[in-house]
Amino acid sequence: MYAGAYGKQNRGNSNRKDFMKDTIYILAFVVSVSLVSCLSLTSCSSRSSDTASQATAPVQAAAPQSQAQPDVNTQKKEAEQQARPEIEKQRQQAQQDAEKNLDKEAIAAIEETNKAVSAIAANKPDEARAAIERATGKINVLVARNPATALIPVGVQVEVIDAAPQDSKAILQLAQDASKAVEAKDYPAARVLLYGLTSEIRVRTYNLPLATYPLALTEAARLLDQQKTQDANTVLLTALNTLAIIDRVTPLPLVLARAAIDQAREQSQKDKAAAQTLLETAKKQLERSKELGYAGRDPEYTALNSDISNLEKQLKGSEDATSVFAKLEDRFSAFLKRQSDRERR
Repeated sequence: MYAGAYGKQNRGNSNRKDFMKDTIYILAFVVSVSLVSCLSLTSCSSRSSDTASQATAPVQAAAPQSQAQPDVNTQKKEAEQQARPEIEKQRQQAQQDAEKNLDKEAIAAIEETNKAVSAIAANKPDEARAAIERATGKINVLVARNPATALIPVGVQVEVIDAAPQDSKAILQLAQDASKAVEAKDYPAARVLLYGLTSEIRVRTYNLPLATYPLALTEAARLLDQQKTQDANTVLLTALNTLAIIDRVTPLPLVLARAAIDQAREQSQKDKAAAQTLLETAKKQLERSKELGYAGRDPEYTALNSDISNLEKQLKGSEDATSVFAKLEDRFSAFLKRQSDRERR
């Protein structure tokens, strides 16, 4: 999914699909500028417990809030972290894994492109040319180092989104309403409704496209030589706006189900009733993940549910269930990893 080219749009076209594209272009431009403004730092390490991206740093600092005004979102997230530490642990791991893949040369190329845009705005074409040359040098290194790679990661954002209801009937109603909104081509309403079916750790990676970025720099340099500074500026902004966005998501219900199974294993030797209750919790979370559409038709859901039911029966007896727990945990972890590794673009 490309955060597409930022240019003049046909304002006379009232088609709703074109309106959505325009909106995406503008949002992607804001993200690109924000990403560039923060890449002057040496890394994209997290500065908060709930997000992990310099890509979302604002272009300008927001006005400070009154100390008397509570930050409701921050308070909510802190409470969730304390109540469900397994989710925070998963989020931190996802963030660390994503940040390992960020490329410093690609980040530097974006920094130099931003400097060129700023130089053009300040009517300093010589500085703009120098910045473009430095960016081109960085890109050449990337192309030589990654001849078969189309996208190079330059920024990452990791966040926990848990907007979905717990009740199965409410989930079904939301899904039906979203489907009706899509059929009616009321896409704004559909987006809101679909957001209400979200319960995940989302890892969003911003990537520099090696196929188009070098060509944009070359074209911008040519236009500067012809003293077409505004055209060069447009080309550079388009280059910044062609960062490709790739999402990977980890369903929260699966994280909670795996945690419940781990706790059930610990309880199985001393309190089988508690272990049974935890296994029921795991089954409910497994079903919730399926209902929310996280690969809802994957046959592994049925297989895992069957394994948990068999384990519940075994716990009612006197035999040791340690090996059965280990097998179930391995299978569950493999399913969770397969879900988390899937790219959405």
